[in-house]
Amino acid sequence: MTVEVVRNSLMEAQTALASLLANERTLRDIERAAGAVSASLRTGGKVMSCGNGGSMCDAIHFAEELSGRYRHDRRALGAISISDPAHMTCVANDFGYEFVFSRFVEAHGKQGDCLLAISTSGTSPSILNAASSARSQGLTVIGLTGKPESKLAELSDICISTPGGKFSDRVQELHIKVLHILVELVELKLELA
Repeated sequence: MTVEVVRNSLMEAQTALASLLANERTLRDIERAAGAVSASLRTGGKVMSCGNGGSMCDAIHFAEELSGRYRHDRRALGAISISDPAHMTCVANDFGYEFVFSRFVEAHGKQGDCLLAISTSGTSPSILNAASSARSQGLTVIGLTGKPESKLAELSDICISTPGGKFSDRVQELHIKVLHILVELVELKLELA
C-alpha cells in the first residue's frame, strides 16, 4: 500500500514535469525571464526575490545560487531574497503582513532591477503588493506561479506558470526546476559558466 503511494506520487510529479516540458509558451517565458535577469545584472542592477512559506525558501535558494555559487566558480551576482526577519516583523507589526515585501522593494528597488515574485496561487496579497510596488518603480517583474490566469500574471512583465496538479507541492517542485534553469541560463548569458 505505501509503495503505491510512493509510485503514484512520483508518477504525478512525472506527469506535471511532462506537461511543463510540452508547454512551449512557458519554456519561452523561462528564457525571457533569464534574459531580463541577465540584462539587469549586466548593467549593475540586482534581482530581488520573494515568496511565502515554501516559496520563500525557493526565493532564498534562488538568490543564494546567484550571489554564491551554482555549478561553477564565478563572480558573485547581485541577488537578494526579501527574508530578513527583523524587516518583516517590523513591517508586519507597523503596517500589516501584506506589506512586508513591498516596503522592502520601495526601500531598495531601482529602475533596471528585477523582482522575482513567487506565489503558487498567484493571489497572495503580500506578493501582489510587492509586484505593484516594483512596477511603479520601474523594476521588471517576473512572476512565478501555478495559475496562468491570476492577479500575479496581470502584474508581471513576464509570468512563468507551472500548473502541477491540484496541490501546491507539485507546483513548487516545478518551481525549483525553473529556478535552477534560470540560474543556469543567467550564467550562460553572462558568459560565466
